[in-house]
Amino acid sequence: MTLDFQLTQPAKIMRRAATLTGAVLLLGACSMIGNSDPLNDLSFRESRFEQMQAIKAFEDCRDEGLTLDSQARSRASAGAFLNSARVLDGCGVNLGSAASAVPKDERMRIYALATLNYFKGGEVEQARRSFEGFKASYPDNDLYFADGSSFTETTEVLLGRTDPISFGQFAALNVNKRVKSEMRRLNHWKDK
Repeated sequence: MTLDFQLTQPAKIMRRAATLTGAVLLLGACSMIGNSDPLNDLSFRESRFEQMQAIKAFEDCRDEGLTLDSQARSRASAGAFLNSARVLDGCGVNLGSAASAVPKDERMRIYALATLNYFKGGEVEQARRSFEGFKASYPDNDLYFADGSSFTETTEVLLGRTDPISFGQFAALNVNKRVKSEMRRLNHWKDK
């Protein structure tokens, strides 16, 4: 036995009307959700525009600092290294709330390069301050040079931030072989 239900003409009309009414209400609700407060939408766009401007300024500053660093390397000029360090040091200052939009490792590399360039330029005290700022901004983080040596350990050794180290303890440091050799030479002549 099969059950066949036949809707009468008025029932079909009522069903179609109910479906149409439901669809209209659903579409109306969707459009209300999509059209949020125009003032909030405007403030979001302004905020995003300001963030994009800050990121663009950071990238321009970074590019300028890296160009100056390249020129300093080719000229081997202390003044050129200082100029590059000062430019790079100022790159992150204007980021503000946009800092999270720039990858952390990129900000760390710029900070580290500024620190090293202060050192190469002869401003050891400024290099110390910059290094302390790096450690405070990125605790428990480190960068590694192409040879695998640690930025933080190398910088601590260069800035004299480590305890006096005997010959055997240099092997435990993750610093460049040339830095180890130079520190051994300095310690050797310091003791004489």
